[in-house]
Amino acid sequence: MYHALLFLHVLAAFFMGAAVVIYTSFVLGSPVNRATRLVAEILWGVGGLGVLAFGVWRVFNRPEYEIWDGWIIAALVLWVLTMGSGAQVSRKVQPTEGDLPAPIDRRTMFTHWARVAYFIALLAIMVWKPGA
Repeated sequence: MYHALLFLHVLAAFFMGAAVVIYTSFVLGSPVNRATRLVAEILWGVGGLGVLAFGVWRVFNRPEYEIWDGWIIAALVLWVLTMGSGAQVSRKVQPTEGDLPAPIDRRTMFTHWARVAYFIALLAIMVWKPGA
């Protein structure tokens, strides 16, 4: 059971990472079309929910982990920050016509790069589990 949960947890994190890469291309000037944005939204939503659900399930499945461990609380806080900043960016990045780049304001760019930093920090905590 543990290996299946680990696989699904990592797969969900991969989905989130793929969505971050797609949104990075939008922020860097790539045209935003409806299909690509929809794929990014689905990857982001499924990945975010999967990371949380399978991560918490893994915590309750392993006797050496407790939900109040510092690294798990840090991961949950980073998950909330990552998902919140992702929602803000999603609202601002809208499809464009033709090959025109999406008009992205500075605040949306900053929020996107904050999401990237939160996501990388979340991955680092998941890999190295500081304090575990």
